[in-house]
Amino acid sequence: MKNSHLVSPIRRCMSLAAFLTAVAWLVGCNGASTTPLPAISISISPPTASVQTGMTQQFSATVSNTTNTAITWQANGVMGGDAAHGTISASGLYTAPATVPNPATVTVTAVAQADTSKTSSSAVTITAPPTITVTVSPKTPSVQVTLTQQFMSTVSNSSNQNVTWQVNGTTGGDATHGTISTTGLYTAPASVPSPATVTIKAISQADNTKSDTATVTVTAAPSVTVTVMPKRAAITTGQAQTFVPTVTGSSNTNVTWEVDTVPGGNTTVGNITVGGVYTPPTSAGVHNVVARSTANTSVTSATSTVAVTDLAGVFTYHNNNSRDGVNTKEYALTTSTVATATFGKLFSCPVDGAVYAQPLWVANVTISSAKHNVLVVATEHDSVYAFDADASPCVTLWHANLLDSAHGGTSGEVAVPGANLGSGFGDLAPEVGITGTPVIDQSTNTIYVVSKSENTGTATFFQRLHGLDLLTGSEKLSGPKAIDSSITYPGTGDGSSGGNVPFHPQNEHQRPGLALAGGIVYVAWASHEDHDPYHGWIIGFSASDLSLQSKYNDSPNGNRGGIWMAGGAPSIDSSNNLFVITGNGDFDGTKDFGDSILKLPSNLDPTSSAFDFFTPSIQNSLNASDLDLGAGGAVVLVDLPSAPAGFQHLLIGGGKGAGFSGQLYSLDRTNLGQFNASDIGAKQIFAVGGGIFATPAFWQNTLYIAGSGTNLLAYSLGPTTGVFATPAASLSATSYGFPGATPSISATGTTNGVVWALDNHSYCTSQSPSCGPAVLHAYDATNLATELWNSTQGTGNTAGNAVKFTVPTVANGKVYIGTRGNNAGGADSSTSTPGEIDVYGLKPN
Repeated sequence: MKNSHLVSPIRRCMSLAAFLTAVAWLVGCNGASTTPLPAISISISPPTASVQTGMTQQFSATVSNTTNTAITWQANGVMGGDAAHGTISASGLYTAPATVPNPATVTVTAVAQADTSKTSSSAVTITAPPTITVTVSPKTPSVQVTLTQQFMSTVSNSSNQNVTWQVNGTTGGDATHGTISTTGLYTAPASVPSPATVTIKAISQADNTKSDTATVTVTAAPSVTVTVMPKRAAITTGQAQTFVPTVTGSSNTNVTWEVDTVPGGNTTVGNITVGGVYTPPTSAGVHNVVARSTANTSVTSATSTVAVTDLAGVFTYHNNNSRDGVNTKEYALTTSTVATATFGKLFSCPVDGAVYAQPLWVANVTISSAKHNVLVVATEHDSVYAFDADASPCVTLWHANLLDSAHGGTSGEVAVPGANLGSGFGDLAPEVGITGTPVIDQSTNTIYVVSKSENTGTATFFQRLHGLDLLTGSEKLSGPKAIDSSITYPGTGDGSSGGNVPFHPQNEHQRPGLALAGGIVYVAWASHEDHDPYHGWIIGFSASDLSLQSKYNDSPNGNRGGIWMAGGAPSIDSSNNLFVITGNGDFDGTKDFGDSILKLPSNLDPTSSAFDFFTPSIQNSLNASDLDLGAGGAVVLVDLPSAPAGFQHLLIGGGKGAGFSGQLYSLDRTNLGQFNASDIGAKQIFAVGGGIFATPAFWQNTLYIAGSGTNLLAYSLGPTTGVFATPAASLSATSYGFPGATPSISATGTTNGVVWALDNHSYCTSQSPSCGPAVLHAYDATNLATELWNSTQGTGNTAGNAVKFTVPTVANGKVYIGTRGNNAGGADSSTSTPGEIDVYGLKPN
């Protein structure tokens, strides 16, 4: 054959490397210079791996330098692998074994099918799966019976977060130990199990060998309790009182209300709303308010008491025109409630000067569209205040400065500096403005008050009678009315001129309380420290227009005879006759009546047949020794129809007394007895043991008084004899230093009598032995040896500094006293609190 010589070499070459390409073979066979073909290679990815048991890992392999890229896969040299070391599919998906082999590393190999000598391997580390954990919270809660507790579970290392809940090993729980929902809401059983703890378990649904527990303490339901505040309240028939309930032990805080066991109350006992607002009946009394739980109707609060008074007001000095000092319409303050646990100081009201006048109180006054009980306070700085009598902290409703132009004042006027009056003793300091207790006309809401002032630049003195609107403090009745030297009285006595004695606005001291009767306002005067000339004056002004209606001078042809009565007001009987007691002065039994007890008709005419007097046989020595009979006030006693004639209509009063013994005179007010060397006109004369600078109080046929340096004394009056039994039936353990005390009495009709007295002996002026707080005392009226309470007991009860002759006012569960605040009585009154009203009463809680 033409080409046969080529065949044999080609076959030889093919036998050497059958896989070589034809071109390469031709070059090689012809011995020409040629480049060998690249070798087949294989690579695996990833070169290393970590695979959790039972999980998979995708491998891939790349075969180079051949068109045959097929792969054969092995695990630890076994094609396709095995159960111990894991399997691998034809596509390279490796599945780790169910457990970690030993050793834990498995070799995954890719073999090139084009050349089985070509392989690539990956080292695979077989790992165990992470442990599933279960966590339950909260761990140790307490759950009240029937209430719920939400539990939360967290499953870690598993995408399956579901758990199965058990209570004490029972899925879903049971009635005895409580139940639990699939969402973990546990509901405690109806009663506490035994033991009281139960176990809550959450089991992983991904691995039921994995769980966690919590311990629940099942507790009994707390006892439902109901409390009500305030525990005690005092209101008028025109007030409302809000009671606030607190319910514990139940989520149901609703209550129903009862008044005197009547659900919701009624018009007889008072009504109470679902919101706890109590509206009293129109009649006075004490009622019990109870709140009942609607969660457990057998549970009620402790009783809250509400005392309702129909007292219209304390409109005048010592409560009424008889001046007996009694409020018989007091329902809150009793011998049981006036105690350290339930009674004390409630709040104070600062004012601009010392308070010598007795505070007055008016119920149910509408001011600026709101109803208030109003406290009226007059100061020596010539101010009158109206306070909300119940508001704590103190609320001022209005304040009237009686020296401003709207109240008749002129430029330069001030309250009179104490040094510019009297004889320089400094007995009333640091200033003199309003000293006598005002009087209030309830029918017209008018406050009558006398102010005193001075223009110190001109040494001009002013006194004025004001009629103030109770609602605003504004001047009424075209007032004020000037009281000056244009007012004269026929006489030739001290300071007279041309047969007349003029009124002296500088020397005359308006110390007694004002009186109102028959449409006439009566104002009386004495002196400042016996600085002459002065006389005892009483002037009557019309209550409707302040015009002067009548006047009386008790020493027109002599001197002195001041009417001061330690601040006491004229007492007035049912026929509007006035009774006053005069101080040191001339006496002739015709015109001049020093150291006498006078009865004046309403027109003040001494020539009237109604005019009468009593003058003790020792009048001359009283006058000579400065032992004023008129240091104390007079009291019209109750009629005694069963007593003998002459003892049925008694008047009692007294003063310093012979030897400063504090003599009291009991007189027939229809026939005072006039003057007799043997005092035969007096029905009874007895001494209390110390000078009297007070108006006695009288209740249930018992007279109460504290002389200077004596105990508080109680004298019993025989209703069939008209005679006071001596010595005193009872007396206090406390002795009252100068000037003694004018007591006030609160009572519920004929029961629950409490005697209130102020110890003012540290009254802070130059005449006082010391300066300190007033001390309020309360006694059982049936036995003064039983002291119920005083303001030195406990904490927070201290009053302001004392003022001489002041009188406590008791109304609607509270006691009001006037003081000089933190002022020490010196010439400088610019202290932070130069005057203060201190308010005591029932502690609400």
